[in-house]
Amino acid sequence: MTSMTSSRHLTELPLLRPGDPGYDDELAGFQTGFAQRPDLVVPARGTADVAAAVRYAAERRLPVGIKATGHGLPGPVDGGVLVSTRHMDRVSVDPEARTARVQAGVRWGQVVAAAEPYGLAPLNGSAPSVGAVSYTLGGGLGVLAREFGYAADHVRSLDIVTADGRARHVTPGSDLYWALLGGGHAFGVVTEMEIGLVPVRTLYGGSLAFDGRDVDPAVVLRAYEEWTRTVPDGLTSSFAAVPYPDIPALPPHVRGRYVVSVRVAHTGPDGDRIVAPLRRVGAVLSDSLREMPYAESHTIHSDPDFPHAYYGDSAVLGEWDLDAVAGVLGRTGPEAAGAMCVVQVNHLGGALARPAPNSVPYREGTFLVRMLTMADRERAREILDPAFELLAPVTLGRAVNFAFGAGDRGAGLYDATTRERLAGIKSRYDPANLFRRNYGVSG
Repeated sequence: MTSMTSSRHLTELPLLRPGDPGYDDELAGFQTGFAQRPDLVVPARGTADVAAAVRYAAERRLPVGIKATGHGLPGPVDGGVLVSTRHMDRVSVDPEARTARVQAGVRWGQVVAAAEPYGLAPLNGSAPSVGAVSYTLGGGLGVLAREFGYAADHVRSLDIVTADGRARHVTPGSDLYWALLGGGHAFGVVTEMEIGLVPVRTLYGGSLAFDGRDVDPAVVLRAYEEWTRTVPDGLTSSFAAVPYPDIPALPPHVRGRYVVSVRVAHTGPDGDRIVAPLRRVGAVLSDSLREMPYAESHTIHSDPDFPHAYYGDSAVLGEWDLDAVAGVLGRTGPEAAGAMCVVQVNHLGGALARPAPNSVPYREGTFLVRMLTMADRERAREILDPAFELLAPVTLGRAVNFAFGAGDRGAGLYDATTRERLAGIKSRYDPANLFRRNYGVSG
């Protein structure tokens, strides 16, 4: 691990304070449910800007938040300094080495587009608007996760500014490399990373959807879990239950319906044969399963691409409990919840279970249950906490990437051994806890 220095001073930067033109633009993002008003926003355009902002905050013992792009939020930063990295959006691909270098403000859609001409793909998530760096620091459960593992498993190096204002180049084998990949933004501002790409041009993917009022969601859930026992390790899939509002902006086939679906991504042969048992579960509402270019992989989930407010959390299951997960559907369905609740169950295992030199925990997990709602935070807890309680007997912990506005609660994000090691590294690199978004890892 080597270090570099910067002579840039904060007074040379375009600083923004509340009321200044551009201040609100830097704070705007995908998640609209949580308002933040830092005293100072630094729209960074390079490592020197980031280092100057961190030094300024460290000298005054002010908290530092990090805001890139995508769907996440910085940690508590009221009264402190927010480093906005959205202007750092350069991507470069080395097709011979099968790598890409991405700056802190890059979104996955940019990386997919840059890699596609070479027949390569990153280990991106389901939505092209997700920020590549923050996603990867949280682990990164992607479209082809069971075939290739977590996005964090494919990082070659990271460039980071730590709490002392130093710019460091971090490579495998260092404690900071291990901590960053899984530990998130608790250790500094990652300005750039180099990632490995995989040789994928096309895949078999899409979704198979049922009307949850015509076909019992619990029946689909049972069939889905039984089906996952038969699929190849390289096939990645998820189950989802989504109550769609009756609004003109939505496609007619989902408008006002409680849609229960199975999403599939597979680079191997015989896709139609593998999914055939699912097509026999009941009357199909829609079927988009097909061969597609990897550049269209975002259509498998068709995640919303407009900013909105939401709150939620996740549970990594050590073993399957049909009654418990079906109970979750009962509590979060449109009639029971009284608010729009989305439930997704990701099939884990495969390459996700392989050990790797990073801090991504709970690799022994079998399924990940994610729940979110558009209700306000208080109502969300009233709906979701009892649902997660049903899963408690088989829950290993929570997933950093899917603490949807619940990152303030650190419990369960890491197993005890990982948490202890992260805390030790945190105390060395950020003893004053400058970077407050630490997911329960305190300095």
